[in-house]
Amino acid sequence: MRKITVLSMITLDGVMQAPGGPEEDLSGGFEYGGWSAPFNDEESGKIMQKLMQPSDLLLGRKTFKIWEDYWPKHTNYWPSINTVTKYVLSTTVTKSDWQNTVFINGIEDIKQIKNSDGSDLQVWGSSELIQLLLKNDLIDELWLFIHPLTLGKGKKLFVDGAIPASFTLQESVVTSKGLIMANFSRAGNVKTGTSGN
Repeated sequence: MRKITVLSMITLDGVMQAPGGPEEDLSGGFEYGGWSAPFNDEESGKIMQKLMQPSDLLLGRKTFKIWEDYWPKHTNYWPSINTVTKYVLSTTVTKSDWQNTVFINGIEDIKQIKNSDGSDLQVWGSSELIQLLLKNDLIDELWLFIHPLTLGKGKKLFVDGAIPASFTLQESVVTSKGLIMANFSRAGNVKTGTSGN
């Protein structure tokens, strides 16, 4: 069985839309594209390079279209990006010239891939896909890059539909610019109790 890891840049209020650049995702009139750039430093760069090791990718259509235009020309930053399998959830796009791209249609396809042999899967961006994975309890790990700012509007990592779930902190780093990079693994059901005693 393959592990699915969601890697997401988020703000303190949970916004994940367009962290990488002003034109990345303007939907909903979003005007803060590129909000993560001021927090980049050498320390966060090293962790990102570690996470960009060979792993198959599971992407939503919008993220895939952005990546399809960018990453094939920038393999010096992510050498394995062209050779790993890119599974793309889409009902409208069915072909691409980007090598090793496989289009899938829905949750049953994702379950079949997860239950097959092969590399673990990483999910970057892809807000709607993440909501589907959360709703169906298919996320094994979260790598959250929590930036010290709020935006008030934009696509969010957690919205209605995520099932109650418990996670365990596996690793964390706070960079010189206040970016919290934290790795959580799925750890069963939510437990309740009484505070105090």
